[in-house]
Amino acid sequence: MADSSFDIVSKVDKMEAENAVNQAQKEIAQRYDFKGVGASVDWSGEKLLLKAETEERVKAVLDVVEAKFVKRGISSRSLDTGKPFASGKEYRLEVGLKNGIGPDDAKKISKIIRDEAPKTVKSQIQGDELRVQSKSRDDLQATIALLKAKDLDVDLQFVNFR
Repeated sequence: MADSSFDIVSKVDKMEAENAVNQAQKEIAQRYDFKGVGASVDWSGEKLLLKAETEERVKAVLDVVEAKFVKRGISSRSLDTGKPFASGKEYRLEVGLKNGIGPDDAKKISKIIRDEAPKTVKSQIQGDELRVQSKSRDDLQATIALLKAKDLDVDLQFVNFR
């Protein structure tokens, strides 16, 4: 019998991200507490650029954006948030989207699987994703449950379960 396997990835759906940003723009345009403070959210290449007149308003805009992302099914762990910085008369904040599992996180996940998962489960790092294999599908499902229970810095999706 062949080994069963699945892949662990960390990807953000670009269309869902754009929909979340559009919803955030609508809410910012309508909310009373954002009137007259120059609050805005726009794409700047692959990153989001949040703007407002004060540092507190930029953080409030970030809260709105995070809420919209979570509502669209994108974890807040997928957002790479910087620090607010002054730019002329306004404050700006850049937010990137994390795609792929970095080498350090991949090693950490692989170590968790090696130490705590059932012994038949083997993991292998393949670029920015991990392949997990075992003869037993039940062991693979137990591994998925184990990783979901862990509080990791990356948002994980489990795909290609065969």
